[in-house]
Amino acid sequence: MTVLSSGIGPDNIDIVMNELDAVVNIDFQTRTVLPKLKSLNIIRLGTSGSLQDDIPVDSLVASAYGIGLDNVLHYYSLQNSTQEQDMLAAFIKHSGLTHSAIKPYIAQGSEKLLSYFQKGYHPGVTVTCPGFYAPQGRVVRASLQFPELVNTLGNFHFENHRITNFEMETSAIFGLGKIFGHQCLAINTIVANRIHKTFSKDGKKSVENMIQKSLEIIEKIGANDDSVL
Repeated sequence: MTVLSSGIGPDNIDIVMNELDAVVNIDFQTRTVLPKLKSLNIIRLGTSGSLQDDIPVDSLVASAYGIGLDNVLHYYSLQNSTQEQDMLAAFIKHSGLTHSAIKPYIAQGSEKLLSYFQKGYHPGVTVTCPGFYAPQGRVVRASLQFPELVNTLGNFHFENHRITNFEMETSAIFGLGKIFGHQCLAINTIVANRIHKTFSKDGKKSVENMIQKSLEIIEKIGANDDSVL
């Protein structure tokens, strides 16, 4: 098992995912792709803000899909399933971004990995933002282009899916993982609930709880799967 810090944002994820893939699938002596490709299990453990009334601080979210408001995946050829296409179309219509400069994309996470994270985890759709302040509806001095962003995201539903949280990495991990053929999942501990405007009283403890609980599950995955974690 390898543990690394990715840094913040989809731009850093672009570097991490490409270089993780290169480590296992590129011959660095010949600079060629190896004849037999290896699929990694890649699990993000991070912090996030809840967009739902019933997902309080210090709870855990396991992402089924990632919707990106950044532009990293627009530089890659990402093939979406019909389900992904339909969900993305519904999201764009709901969010009012049809004629804006923001062009959302979508990618599904690993159903296999998600199946391990059931009890004690809220499943849902995670929105990935390209920044911390205005992209997540925060105001310091600058005015917002999309002042209703938080409410709009939290009100989105598609079939049995809803947007549970937002952060700055998941959609890029899922999208690049899909392109490279890796199994990817994102687990987030909720350190703020944007609906109630509440915050974790002990963020460090919340993160440690997520790590401990998730590592117990990851250990079981490793026992049942010979892929590199």
